[in-house]
Amino acid sequence: MSKTLAYAAQSATQPLAPFSIDRREPGPHDVQIDILYCGVCHSDLHTARNEWKNTIYPCVPGHEIVGKVVAVGNHVTRFKVGDTVGVGCMVDSCRTCPSCREGLEQYCEKGFTGTYNGPRQEDGGNTYGGYSERIVVDEQFVLRVNHTENLAAVAPLLCAGITTYSPLRHWGAGPGKKVGIVGLGGLGHMGVKLAHAMGAHVVLFTTSPGKEADAKRLGADEVVISKDADQMARHAGSIDLIVNTVAAPHNLDPYLNTLKRDGTMCLVGAPAEPHPSPTVFNLIFKRRALAGSLIGGIAETQEMLDFCAQHGIVSDIELIPIDYINTAYERMLKSDVKYRFVIDMATLKQQAKAA
Repeated sequence: MSKTLAYAAQSATQPLAPFSIDRREPGPHDVQIDILYCGVCHSDLHTARNEWKNTIYPCVPGHEIVGKVVAVGNHVTRFKVGDTVGVGCMVDSCRTCPSCREGLEQYCEKGFTGTYNGPRQEDGGNTYGGYSERIVVDEQFVLRVNHTENLAAVAPLLCAGITTYSPLRHWGAGPGKKVGIVGLGGLGHMGVKLAHAMGAHVVLFTTSPGKEADAKRLGADEVVISKDADQMARHAGSIDLIVNTVAAPHNLDPYLNTLKRDGTMCLVGAPAEPHPSPTVFNLIFKRRALAGSLIGGIAETQEMLDFCAQHGIVSDIELIPIDYINTAYERMLKSDVKYRFVIDMATLKQQAKAA
């Protein structure tokens, strides 16, 4: 085991602070990664503050990781020292259930191992995430990063990117399809970029009139103010797929009304409290579907990274030092970021040297 600098929450009510964790030495199939950048996801905040009631402390969040390979096990074949790589929301799964065998590890029937707050195989503890100077991961759960610049802005693709890419691909977003994105935050802005790059006609639903110009800059063809009943009515029965990224409880019926017959609204935001139940008649009279989607498997996540590299897609970010993380959480709660915080992990070592 090697001592590793990190930032951790010790309880639901304590701010994140410097902490030393143990990382295993690389085994035969492991890749050791020096972390360059780590995105800040709303799930990090939910977990650090135990809002989903499943947090094990101490908790080191972070599952949007980009870094450099510094060591590999003697059986590793896919990576070498010096490669730029990523780690997303998973670091293992059972690998034997039907979902895993189909490359859908995110739906592992025994439960995938989260990059943080998951079961750690070597000693039964909990996994520690990317708010740290290094991480050791089995090569099967490491991803190749082909972007050659702006690596900090690549980090959020490992969660925000794949969370929106997966439903867009699954439900066939592309030319001739009208795709709605609800919310223009960390997830929503990636949904707009990706749907646009896939060739779909993109409609952004937002409660904020001030976001119209930015939504169109990101690739939206139309912007609908969802609080305006007339604007919503003009889109009734016109949309093939809606990806709803909002992570707060809200009425789903106005959005369901905009779907065509056989249209689908997919929920990817994860509120701490449930949404109100939709009106059944909004579903049954148009054979509409209300669905959900959870990140993507390793193969699909690699596909997403390659797609983004080919199309020059990265996240819009604000780069922060590690000691700003608690302030970033408070700003994130107010949606005061365009559109994703990313931690420059070099600041962790700098802070340790200054201490």
